[in-house]
Amino acid sequence: QVQLVESGGGLVQAGGSLRLSCAASRRILGHYAMGWFRQAPGKEREFVAAIYWSDDSTHYADSLKGRFTISRDNAKSTVYLQMNTLKPEDTAVYYCAAGYLRSPRASDYGYWGQGTQVTVSS
Repeated sequence: QVQLVESGGGLVQAGGSLRLSCAASRRILGHYAMGWFRQAPGKEREFVAAIYWSDDSTHYADSLKGRFTISRDNAKSTVYLQMNTLKPEDTAVYYCAAGYLRSPRASDYGYWGQGTQVTVSS
């Protein structure tokens, strides 16, 4: 069982930056994948980025490459999402998730945080 706690959301103006954090309740094992997803009002949850613990490789949604960066601190079992040049359409609840598969599909992640709100004003 892994518990995930997100932090770092808030209100930011368009063009600004935020860094989200996701702390896991225990050490992440080598086979874990950690991902970020987001869900805007009235829309389905969508994949943002993932990092794979065994080799530190990353995977991004094509539309977000270049603006968002996922990283980790292995010692702290914490994953970060650095978001730059934010746009109003980035407004959503951002969720951290953990799973066993290298996947951009939300259904492949079995553990979820409570979510953190990111609001980008124009």
